[in-house]
Amino acid sequence: FMDCTPAQSLAPLAGQKGLVVLRSLGKFFGLAGARVGFVLAAPELLHRLQTRLGPWSLSGPARFIATKALQDRDWQQKTRQRLPSQSQRLADLLQDSGLPPAGGTALFQWIKTPQAATLHEQLAQKAILTRLFASPSSLRLGLPGSEPQWQHLQNTLADGKNQKPRTSGSSPGVQSREAEV
Repeated sequence: FMDCTPAQSLAPLAGQKGLVVLRSLGKFFGLAGARVGFVLAAPELLHRLQTRLGPWSLSGPARFIATKALQDRDWQQKTRQRLPSQSQRLADLLQDSGLPPAGGTALFQWIKTPQAATLHEQLAQKAILTRLFASPSSLRLGLPGSEPQWQHLQNTLADGKNQKPRTSGSSPGVQSREAEV
């Protein structure tokens, strides 16, 4: 997730012997569905990878969109400035809802809870997608992409907080959508 903090990226050092840097255009650019990424490494290592892995096809539209996203440095800079406050807003919302984050980045917050699977289902039923982890039992919530999505998440979490706990499987629940940034 170094697109948020490019000064901390190892990409400029990728020519060093044995160093492989993987880059994805998923979360930061909101292009997870495009499945665009690339490898940065010394030429001899790239050649060995290409020989072992073969060609990796990428559709023309995905190439076009990826190129435009990488070239739009103004949008990238504005997004980097906006993300920390948005991430803090999500952390505060979760904390206020009784779901204190156990970690996170500028792009998402991570909560550990024994009820992660139930919460995941409940949020999904409300069109809020999360990433569920079995061990430890936890959820990752991405940043909502718009003010109406923020309000929907806030209302859904408030509704869940005000409901009496139910046994797993008996509650319509609250599920959350991991929004693309």
